[in-house]
Amino acid sequence: MNGSRIADTLFVFVVAASVTNEPAANAKQQVGIHFSPEKSAAPLDGRMMLLISRDDSKEPRFQINDGPSCQQIFGIDVDGLAPGADVIFDGSALGFPVSSLNEIPRGAYWVQGLLHRYETLHRADGHTVKLPMDRGEGQHWNLAPGNLYSTPRMVQFDPQSEESIKISLDQEIPAIPPPQDTKYIKHIKLESKLLSKFWGRPMFLGACVLLPAGFDEHPEAHYPLLLNHGHFPSTFDGFREEPPDPNLEPDFSERFNLHGYNRIVQEYAYEFYKKWTGPNFPRMIAVKIQHANPYYDDSYAVNSANLGPYGDAIMHELLPYLESKFRGIGAGWARFTYGGSTGGWEALAVQMFYPDEFNGCFAACPDPIDFRAYTVVDIYKDSNAYHIDGAWQKIPRPGTRNRLGQLSSTLEQLNQLELVLGTHSRSGGQWDIWEAVFSPVGSDGYPKRIWNKMTGQIDYEVAEYWREHYDLRYILQRDWSKFGPKLQGKIHLYCGTADNYYLNNAVYLMEEFLKSTENPRYDGVVDYGEGAEHCWNGDHTRPNAISRLRYDEMYMDTIMDRIQKTAPVGADLTSWRY
Repeated sequence: MNGSRIADTLFVFVVAASVTNEPAANAKQQVGIHFSPEKSAAPLDGRMMLLISRDDSKEPRFQINDGPSCQQIFGIDVDGLAPGADVIFDGSALGFPVSSLNEIPRGAYWVQGLLHRYETLHRADGHTVKLPMDRGEGQHWNLAPGNLYSTPRMVQFDPQSEESIKISLDQEIPAIPPPQDTKYIKHIKLESKLLSKFWGRPMFLGACVLLPAGFDEHPEAHYPLLLNHGHFPSTFDGFREEPPDPNLEPDFSERFNLHGYNRIVQEYAYEFYKKWTGPNFPRMIAVKIQHANPYYDDSYAVNSANLGPYGDAIMHELLPYLESKFRGIGAGWARFTYGGSTGGWEALAVQMFYPDEFNGCFAACPDPIDFRAYTVVDIYKDSNAYHIDGAWQKIPRPGTRNRLGQLSSTLEQLNQLELVLGTHSRSGGQWDIWEAVFSPVGSDGYPKRIWNKMTGQIDYEVAEYWREHYDLRYILQRDWSKFGPKLQGKIHLYCGTADNYYLNNAVYLMEEFLKSTENPRYDGVVDYGEGAEHCWNGDHTRPNAISRLRYDEMYMDTIMDRIQKTAPVGADLTSWRY
């Protein structure tokens, strides 16, 4: 789960917007957006977006989120858009939070246009699709290099005016400089033959590798490997080789209600560096992988009909390359995987689907691991994802909450925003990537919808496909006779009981099954943080804001104990213990 993946870059304007409360029914005014031949001489494909904001604190493209502060966005697909040709936004264009331009009241607004560019891909399955390639930013449409956008300006919107508002995309998001290697952190990029064959173009996997202290001084040492799963990492974050910046201006974390949280992050990153390089810390290789793809910042590390064989590419191409290059032991007893949220689902999934290749998974606040609790929806029994049908009413299903149960969005709102950002599961959002990973391929080459994005009506045939291929609890229970002997003692699950995305619901169902296992017993851990929100990872002694900064060191004692108990006779338990 991603929470909010929208950047929060500051952009100050000098004029404040004013808005009346006058309704705008039957609006006549239109907005036209174009790009000039100077920006591209060739026609372009993509998603054209119109952004409208009442807030002058930052660019409108940085004000789109899944909470109450979200400003307005409209989206239209464009195919072969010629330079100079206008994309016309009128009352028929789909928007969020309000669905139509007709609903925008008369007044002054900051407006901005942006074209999220798509590439044509000819896949090995015979389908041709148009999708946004990741360009080093981790699938953020508002930060993707090469996307065209306009300088924000204030306009007077009058629904009864027949004069069109014209917007020219006069800016292009620049390329992102590659991160620099350090003594301890190395950045690897590897072309995947498996993924390149599937997508019909060169496709790459990346890794941010944290080397142990003494790596160069002990060339005879071979090391265990810790694989962290999660959202796109530009580098190995959480590890800082220099003291915190004394001149860092303290910020405010709205999520944790903490002043100076950016300073706290630096302090814990530096503390981890000191522990990692200290005399008594276990020497291991820690890896954070980069597998952004045309649908999301992360592939979910499994083989998928829509994304391709990411699971096999990671396990059979990337990890062997890293262990060869950085002297990994290269055996299942010496590999462990961990992560939270999206990474929590992945940690459990790769432990299951490659049971001999890891000796333990630590899955915190995992994305839904039982689709009877696909957050708050049972996709096998519920008829509609967006509401509960009562005798006289429709009760909206919640999407996000805080620890007190106060809602910040409904499930329908989350999905409507994604539909505005991109059709055919191309929003780069959370619900769309679940669909892209879990669904079969539709006749048009894009993922089949688990439910109608407009109405919420569930497709039970798609749900059945999800169950057989990616419902982790169902698959474990169905195949326990096969999985059980390979997974005994390896599964560790952690979740807060007040998870913001209701992910604890599926953990309860998984725990119910795991506790019922026999021949063998699962002999693992399921633990809950009472009243804890998203990202709780098993730490009962610290609040979420702090414990989430300690993922890379939290499970080390358990890992070392398991290595000692399960390493085969004659295994290397000494070369890396210096």
